[in-house]
Amino acid sequence: MYDFDYDRPGTIQDAVASLKAEEAIAFSGGQTLMPTMKQRLAMPSKVVSLMGIEEMKGVRLEGSEVWIGGATTHATVQRELAESYPAMASLAGRIGDPSVRSRGTIGGSVANNDPSACYPAGTLASRGVIVTDRREVPADEFFQGMFMTALEEGEIVTAVKMQVPERAHYAKFIQPASRFPLTAVFVAKFADGVRVAVTGASEMGVFRWHEAEEALSSSFDAGAVEALATPDGTDMISDLHGSGAYRAHLVKVMTKRAVAAA
Repeated sequence: MYDFDYDRPGTIQDAVASLKAEEAIAFSGGQTLMPTMKQRLAMPSKVVSLMGIEEMKGVRLEGSEVWIGGATTHATVQRELAESYPAMASLAGRIGDPSVRSRGTIGGSVANNDPSACYPAGTLASRGVIVTDRREVPADEFFQGMFMTALEEGEIVTAVKMQVPERAHYAKFIQPASRFPLTAVFVAKFADGVRVAVTGASEMGVFRWHEAEEALSSSFDAGAVEALATPDGTDMISDLHGSGAYRAHLVKVMTKRAVAAA
């Protein structure tokens, strides 16, 4: 590691002010940032921790909507949503290992937008809205590609809001070494339609499978997607764990599993 300044503000306002320093970076759990800094792939002059901001922590059920503070850990989400949104609680409970779940946060996950992260799929399928210190951004507009989001310089994810569907399930094909999904699908059924969000498969990151959404909105049954062509494999991730064609195939398999479980 190398020398850098460290700040732990107690309010969002103080964090925003601290992030105005040159080459400052926000720290929210640090499950990606710390190893990146150790490898010198990121070398910020100042690290601003968001973990001391109490107003960014906790889970609240507000009618049919869930509010989750950006600095809320995966373990807390798993515990607090076990009854009100079990599909999201299950997603949080299968991220990494107990150590990761006790430190990693939902805000850090959506802000980083790793192409194989779990929360972007859950947020996108749940008609999520990303709340920042400046505005509210629908998930459909927030996730913009591999490690790319709508966040501007110095902008902080303060909370994530999601609508609780009638039925939902997160089907995750785990890559054993990393605990990231090789491919995973979150299916959410609302009164006016179904949303299907896929992670771990595309080089562009999380995406919605619109053809499956249309089919499942007409008939919420695993067989409804059987006749669909798998998503185009040309932009699928291809690595030593699986080819792009294999991941494209898994999209359909995991969608069917998610629907059956929901």
